[in-house]
Amino acid sequence: MSVFDKAKIILPKNCDMEKWSVVACDQYTSEPQYWESVKKTVGNAPSVLNMIFPEIYLNDGDADERTAKINDAMKKCLENGNVYETEPCLIYVERTLENGSVRKGIVGVIDLEEYDFNVGSQSKIRATEGTVLERIPPRVKVRCDALLEFPHVMLLIDDDKKEIIEKIDKSALEPIYNFSLMENSGRIKGYKITDTDEILEKLEKLGDKKAFEEKYSVSGKGVLQYAVGDGNHSLATAKTCYENEKAKIGDEAKNLPLRYALVEVVNLHDESLVFEPIHRVVFGVDEEKFVNALAEKYQIEKADKGDFEIVSNGTKTAYVIKNPDFNLTVGCIQSFIDGYLKENGGSVDYIHGASVAEKLAEEKGNAGILLNAMQKSDLFKTVILDGALPRKTFSMGEACDKRFYLEGRKIR
Repeated sequence: MSVFDKAKIILPKNCDMEKWSVVACDQYTSEPQYWESVKKTVGNAPSVLNMIFPEIYLNDGDADERTAKINDAMKKCLENGNVYETEPCLIYVERTLENGSVRKGIVGVIDLEEYDFNVGSQSKIRATEGTVLERIPPRVKVRCDALLEFPHVMLLIDDDKKEIIEKIDKSALEPIYNFSLMENSGRIKGYKITDTDEILEKLEKLGDKKAFEEKYSVSGKGVLQYAVGDGNHSLATAKTCYENEKAKIGDEAKNLPLRYALVEVVNLHDESLVFEPIHRVVFGVDEEKFVNALAEKYQIEKADKGDFEIVSNGTKTAYVIKNPDFNLTVGCIQSFIDGYLKENGGSVDYIHGASVAEKLAEEKGNAGILLNAMQKSDLFKTVILDGALPRKTFSMGEACDKRFYLEGRKIR
C-alpha cells in the first residue's frame, strides 16, 4: 500500500449533480442565509447536504438528532440506487474557480498510518497549521457510526517542476461528471483514471528520503510527502476514529476501510492557488505599551518595506525583525501576541483584508498588525523546520472556491 492510492469511489447516479454537491461543512459559519439558500436549492433531491453536519448548526442543541438523520440518510443513499461504486481508480478533477482559473487535482485515498496531526509530527502526511483539538470530538460523533465519508480534504504536494498532475492527459480518460456548482461557485469536471501505476509511482517518489534531504537541504528530519492544505480537522477526525478502533480490536483494525481516508491531492505550484495573508487586530490594549513590548521581545527596526506593519493611533509604520526565532514573521508575531494577551489581557481577531484591519485599528485601545503574504514556495520548508505553522497563517482561496463534497467512499 502506497501513502496515496486508488480506491473504490462512490458517485451519484441519476441525480441532479448541482443539488448533490455542496460546499465544505466549515464554510459560511456566520452566514445562516447561505445554508438556508442551499437547503432551498436542494429541496427533496438526493444530496450530500443530508449526509454532512454544517458547523453553523453545531450549537443548536440537536446534534444527536442531526447525527441520527445523517446516518439514516447514508443508509438510504446506498439502498435506493442514488449512487454507484467504481472499480478501484483515481479521479482527475478540474475545478473552475469563481475568477475563471482552473485548479487541478487527483482524488484517491491516503493511509492514515502515515498521518499524524500532533505537535512535532515527523509523519509523511502532516498538518500545515496547528490542530484545534476541541474541534475534533463533535466531528467524531458524526463519523463514528457513519457508513460513508464525503471529503473536503485537500493535500498539497511540492512538485515545482509540474511533472505529475499537470502531465495527465485527460483526452485519454473517461469523463464521469461535468456541471456547475451551486451558489455561483464555479464548475467542476471529473475523469476516471483506471491505469494508475505511472501516477502513483511518481507520487511515491516524493517520499524518497535522499531526494527529500537534497531538495530541502535538511538531514535528520522525517520526510514530508503531503502537506494538508484544507480540511485538517476532518482528516484528524478520520485518524481519531481509526485509532479508537485500533484501541478496541488491536491490529485487526489495519484491515478495515477506516484505515484510509478519501482526499484530493493538488500541486502547491498550481497557478490557481493563491496564498493571502491573515492580519491581526488586538483589542482592549494600551497601544503604546503593546508596541514597546514587541520592541522589547524582538529587535525591530523601521523600514520603507518591512516584514509587517503596525497600525495604531492613526499611523501606520513598517518594521523588520532583526532577530526572528521563527522561519516566518507570522510565527514571531503570533508568539508575541499570545504571550502579551495572556499577561496583560485583551483579545485578538484574525482579519482578511488590510483595509478592514486598518479600520478596526482606528479605535482607541486597538492595534493592527498587517502581514505580508507568505510565499507558497516557503510552505514545505517551514513546516519541515518549524513544525505546523501558527494558526491563521494564510488563507488559500475564498469560501466559494473551497472543495465541494462530491465523491464518497464506504468506510464500513
